[in-house]
Amino acid sequence: MTTSNTSPSPDAAPLLDVQALVVSVRRRRRLWCATALLGLLIGAAMAVLMPAPPAAVTKLLVAHQEDQPNDTGTLIRTDVALLGTTRIAGQALRSLKSTEKPEDFLREYHGTGLTNNLLQIDVTGASDTQAVARAKALADAFITDHVTRMQDAANAEAKALLDQRDRMRDELAQVNKAIGNRSPGSDPKASASIESLFARRAELNSRIADFDQRAAQARTGAPRLVAGTQIVDAPRAVAHSLPKTALTDAGIGLVLGLVVGIALAAVATVVADRPVLRREIAANLGASVIAELPRVPRRSGVPWQRRRVRAARERLRATLARTVRGSAEPLSLLELGCAHTTSVIALDLAEALAADGPVVIVDGLPGPLLADQDKPGGPLVVRGERAARLSRQERWFGVGSVAPGTAWTDLPHLGGQTVLVVRAGHGSAAWLHTVARQLADLSIVVIGVVLIDPDPRDKTDGTLWDGLHTALRGHNERLARQSEPDRRPTERLTTWASRVPDSDQEAR
Repeated sequence: MTTSNTSPSPDAAPLLDVQALVVSVRRRRRLWCATALLGLLIGAAMAVLMPAPPAAVTKLLVAHQEDQPNDTGTLIRTDVALLGTTRIAGQALRSLKSTEKPEDFLREYHGTGLTNNLLQIDVTGASDTQAVARAKALADAFITDHVTRMQDAANAEAKALLDQRDRMRDELAQVNKAIGNRSPGSDPKASASIESLFARRAELNSRIADFDQRAAQARTGAPRLVAGTQIVDAPRAVAHSLPKTALTDAGIGLVLGLVVGIALAAVATVVADRPVLRREIAANLGASVIAELPRVPRRSGVPWQRRRVRAARERLRATLARTVRGSAEPLSLLELGCAHTTSVIALDLAEALAADGPVVIVDGLPGPLLADQDKPGGPLVVRGERAARLSRQERWFGVGSVAPGTAWTDLPHLGGQTVLVVRAGHGSAAWLHTVARQLADLSIVVIGVVLIDPDPRDKTDGTLWDGLHTALRGHNERLARQSEPDRRPTERLTTWASRVPDSDQEAR
């Protein structure tokens, strides 16, 4: 089996890394949890501050002349549309003796087709009594309009049939007159003509009887439709439960807030372009991830969390101690987005190295994170103005930062080799490239990366398998520097101290 030693081409990288997107969104859970909670509170508040108005409901059974078993609901949808017309609204308002405009009244009720023949009307009002009265008026107005339309349709159909019957009767009279004018004879042609007239008369009599029957059916069908259209559920007020309404609105707000929060987190992730996976951070820094550490809380957490962090700190301390003891070049810890955690790691490392002799920490962090912890019996924490007084025999390592605004030229005086302590998801991809480029230009060898607060579900590999374990641009400089005589640690510190202003030198 053979393996390739070349890294995948950047052109082959996917346009959108779904795994990185999911991990980044999950790491922004504070955002979408906050929006979900905000939506829940807003929904509950709306239920209390904007309660539902008084409402009433009624149900109607609507009979149609064209009812068919296979109807898909077209007829009941037509009834719902007719209910929402100004004609029905105006009739209901006239029965209520209200001066409200039908156009305004249309916004206060709506119809719903429950089945092919069952119509529900929901109405709101200023009070339960008004809502019930409106529902009754709308139901009566709709039934009256529906019955009128059915009767008009039946009468129009019956009239059309009777008109056709009358035309047939006129034609029958003409046929009878023609038969009466013919005298019986022996002419075969005359006999055939009389027979055709008799056949026509018989046909007309049959059709006239049919039209009479159909007209009668049209008239008798209208009362059946009128009787079938009625109120089956009397208008009644709808009881509103405030706890139920608040729970429903809160649930809706929770879901909407969660969706909005996740969407915002996804957009922020794509726009910010902050790597969170091991493989992304290693690729952008040009150095492998050699260790991981959960974010050290400033306050004590739960017991199992403290045990997990303590075990990870012990493993990291042992790893860094072995690295420092096996290196002839001074080492530095450079943080990005985790100054507090880096100061804790530095103190742990000094404690591990204390068994070999005195340890000095050269503090280059912004703020007094390490200086505040300079206690009797602990490691000596110094800044640049005290570095020149250190003896050659003392073991030291530096602690600094590569955050935006860093004085890059000061970093070589903290150590020729460095371990980057990077918090996952803090720096953008562009800034990680900047850090790798600056360290390479300063000939600072990056031994590896300590990843702080990694995603627990990240299964990617943070090792660079192309053979380069340092910053890519600094690899050749490292080989060249190995052929030069080693500089003493105190020489680096003296050079750094010489850059202190003259007033500080005189005070010293």
